[in-house]
Amino acid sequence: GVVCIYVAIGQKLAQVARVVSTLEQYGAMDYTIVVVASAADSATLQYIAPYAGCAMGEEIMENGVTIGGQFINDALCVYDDLTKHAYAYRQVSLLLRRPPAREAYPGDIFYLHSRLLERAARLAYQWVIREADDSDEWGDGHSANGKIYDGAIGEETAKHDMKALAAETGKKYKLVKNPRTGGSLTALPIIETQLGDVSAYIPTNVISITDGQLFLETDLFNAGIRPAINVGISVSRVGGDAQTRAMKQVASRLKLDLAQFRELQAFATFGSDVDKTTLQLLERGRRMTELLKQKQYEPRPLWAQVVAIFAGTNGYLDKIPVNRIQDWEQQFIKYIEMSYPDLVNGIMTEKRISDENIAKLRSAIEAFNRTFS
Repeated sequence: GVVCIYVAIGQKLAQVARVVSTLEQYGAMDYTIVVVASAADSATLQYIAPYAGCAMGEEIMENGVTIGGQFINDALCVYDDLTKHAYAYRQVSLLLRRPPAREAYPGDIFYLHSRLLERAARLAYQWVIREADDSDEWGDGHSANGKIYDGAIGEETAKHDMKALAAETGKKYKLVKNPRTGGSLTALPIIETQLGDVSAYIPTNVISITDGQLFLETDLFNAGIRPAINVGISVSRVGGDAQTRAMKQVASRLKLDLAQFRELQAFATFGSDVDKTTLQLLERGRRMTELLKQKQYEPRPLWAQVVAIFAGTNGYLDKIPVNRIQDWEQQFIKYIEMSYPDLVNGIMTEKRISDENIAKLRSAIEAFNRTFS
């Protein structure tokens, strides 16, 4: 239910062609718009490209679009990447003889990206009060009391007014939501760092604007850890509010444990003797790192992530050899899907793990571990 907009800024055409080919291969072009200002295009086109993509996203957010009979007013705009966008703006500014500032960028480079990214928003829903036997179709938006209520505060006001109206007239009423309101636009900017320096000018600018960042590290990538996310530098300013309850239940300490593991791993490389507790943390950290590896273009459903992380954080993988962790994960996910469909449905519908399902999951892991070889 999301329209995706991919804005390629200053990329090689061959790279863009590979991205489009991949999107076509997985059927994603049915709901994807690609905006291209390649490295072969002028700096002015590269400068204007993200604003063009954002304007398309705003149109979808405000008015929606119908794809395959489904009305969609949620959009995701990916800017790849804003570092090259800043280069293009610097080039245009210098040609226009505007006074350069830090790193020869013009003084308004922060405003350039903030006014782009701050256009991402979530619009309010509209509500009306209707008699209980009226249609739920919005139609002309007629209301029993002639009012249209906006947003979360408006919804609470509408509930209060509905009770008062019912007490006054003796009739039953209901709240009806306008399905064509409440659109959203999500911005996902990509920044290229120089030698992994996140404290440079453009990266710090964008980090200060966004709600968090994922930092991909070259050393981790070369070590075969993919996605190569540095859990120490990667942060979210909304915390667990963006997670489902099921993920909170199983992964509340995961980031802290992985960050601690990376520190201990760096210390252990010096060949120092480590105590039993530290050794146990290192062994579990290696297994969790293997468990979190993921192949390209293979997204996993929520339930598969939850059951795998639950097994790792609760010590059920401590006796599995590190080089067999990925085999274990693939076979275990298939085992759960085939043998425990009610567990899968429970996680996906409730978005949490009930006490009953936790007990069921523990017994499933123990049974699978006895047969795994």
